[in-house]
Amino acid sequence: MDRHFDWLADHGVTCLRLMMEYAHGENRYLERPVGRLQPNMVRLWDDIFALCARHRLRLLLTPFDTFWLWLRWAKHPYNRINGGPCPQRRQLLTHRPTIEAIKARLTFIVERWGGSGVVFAWDLWNEMHPAHMGDSAAGFAGIATELSEHVRGIELAAHGRSHPQTISLFGPILRTHPEVADTIFRHPRLDFATTHLYAEGTIDAPRDTVAPAVVVGDLVREALEHCPPSRPYLDSEHGPIHTFKDRRRTLPAPFDDEYFRHIQWAHLASGGVGGGMRWPNRHPHTLTPGMRQAQAALAGFLPLIDWTRFRRRNVSREVRVSDPGLSAFACSDPRQAVVWLLRNDSLDGKGMLRPRDPVQASRVELPGVADGPWEVVAWDTRSGLRSWDRTVVVREGVLGLDGIEVPADLALALRARA
Repeated sequence: MDRHFDWLADHGVTCLRLMMEYAHGENRYLERPVGRLQPNMVRLWDDIFALCARHRLRLLLTPFDTFWLWLRWAKHPYNRINGGPCPQRRQLLTHRPTIEAIKARLTFIVERWGGSGVVFAWDLWNEMHPAHMGDSAAGFAGIATELSEHVRGIELAAHGRSHPQTISLFGPILRTHPEVADTIFRHPRLDFATTHLYAEGTIDAPRDTVAPAVVVGDLVREALEHCPPSRPYLDSEHGPIHTFKDRRRTLPAPFDDEYFRHIQWAHLASGGVGGGMRWPNRHPHTLTPGMRQAQAALAGFLPLIDWTRFRRRNVSREVRVSDPGLSAFACSDPRQAVVWLLRNDSLDGKGMLRPRDPVQASRVELPGVADGPWEVVAWDTRSGLRSWDRTVVVREGVLGLDGIEVPADLALALRARA
């Protein structure tokens, strides 16, 4: 595991999302019975935290793997038939003794590891779902408030400070229960918003590597429109879950690498935090070397923008591109911008991009920016290297770039001169 974490850090990975209990087997319960912490699991987590500290990795932590808890409820220690408090899984977040047990677990986790320096943030509940509340979304805000106040109170008492908080959502729930947006995106006690981008037929079962990226761009824009202006958003889980889980097929690595790379750049350029977080949905259950290389390429791009000063908003639909064979993904403020251009007209028979050659020179226009000189850096998302640098002068609030050639895709970092 030490070598694996070293590999992650070498490829620019800074944050992992982990669940404190993975309930797909019988030997990984954090509590068994409820309230009795398993010494082997506590030691495992002690080791993980020590490794993360050594490799300067941070953790987005959530207390339960609710997917497998739901599927294997008959075996789970929280089930009343196994000595737990909860009469049925549809009462996980409504049954008072169960809620108190959940809060007790969070207390242990926060007190033992919350002061380690490794925690980035708490995902207070993984994929909060109406099914956890008797098929009703009415309790979303209330349980979010209760868990948030509990964790923050324990942190402040034990460590004198608190970490950012979120609650994740299986993204398609927004279509069936739009009212949950008030909690997931706008709850006053949460610090950032997270959803899991499993759009049906594109992200969850991709046939090509372009359509999923386009959908990610749309979903990130929609999420940011839900959020208050200063609240960050990120996708904390995505991948070809339907292809893998239901169709029992692992995507070919070259296709999956391109699908992954396109999604992460669509996420970043549309205004999301980082490249999003992939659930492997592969056998073996890990990202490929190609995906790690894509992460390293994105990490190399990040210093080109001053993120501490970047008050970005999504402007993908406002960007004008002369070539209809290009899709544009963009976010900007008056003095900085990120633009990613992706060909949409050159898929091969496997659903992958076939770089076009020759490629016509295109014009790209970015409105709403400050007048004056700007520095533009073009970035090769495959190699992780600069393609070219250019200085342009903005007049009347529109930054225009001529002669842009995009055989497959191209990222642009744009900054006004100080």
